[in-house]
Amino acid sequence: MKEGPDIAQIGALIGDPARANMLTALMSGRALTATELAGAAGITLQTASSHLSKLEAGKLVRQRKLGRHRYFSLFDDDVGLLLENLMGFAASRGLLRQRLGPKDPSLRKARICYNHLAGDYGVRMLDSMIAEEIIESREDELVLTDSGSMRMTGLGIDLESLTKRRRPLCRTCLDWSERRSHLAGSLGEALLSLFLDKGWAKREAESRRIAFTRSGERTFLDLFAVPPAT
Repeated sequence: MKEGPDIAQIGALIGDPARANMLTALMSGRALTATELAGAAGITLQTASSHLSKLEAGKLVRQRKLGRHRYFSLFDDDVGLLLENLMGFAASRGLLRQRLGPKDPSLRKARICYNHLAGDYGVRMLDSMIAEEIIESREDELVLTDSGSMRMTGLGIDLESLTKRRRPLCRTCLDWSERRSHLAGSLGEALLSLFLDKGWAKREAESRRIAFTRSGERTFLDLFAVPPAT
């Protein structure tokens, strides 16, 4: 195609293994230094700097300076959505880069997917919200119901602020480990922030794993109880 969006350029930027590893590392939602990204990609700092320049030029990452240090993050939510979809698509085709190891059960249970909860608990949460009619699926879109709005407001979530954002309030994200959808969008982000702010869960350093406290896990499972299949 000689005219229109240049998907080949984006594909080439993401398709390089080192750059793909750096972008995946940034899916943790944290801003990372070039040194940290070099370690994640298994390359030298000089090579990482070259790759980051290309990713910046393609508006896939942005950098911020803090003193003498430079921190890199995904350029915006659209990049996160693109990577989420690619990761889910790759997993659905069986294209996984490594065999499952001993650390995988904890990542499968609960992890961060850019800015929302993923893994078994992420899928459980969406299943529960649909079963309890907090969220409805209408014409392939997720819609927060009136009763759902009351439930979310009762938890302390500012829905008025969320609806003013450019991002959709609710959307699905294909979970690469569960091969089913979990909740993304601004509501998914707000719920994960709620869990962290209330101390129900915490993010593990240098990992995408979300670890629930014992009391936090009980609260989460009470809030998002999935009815048994009939």
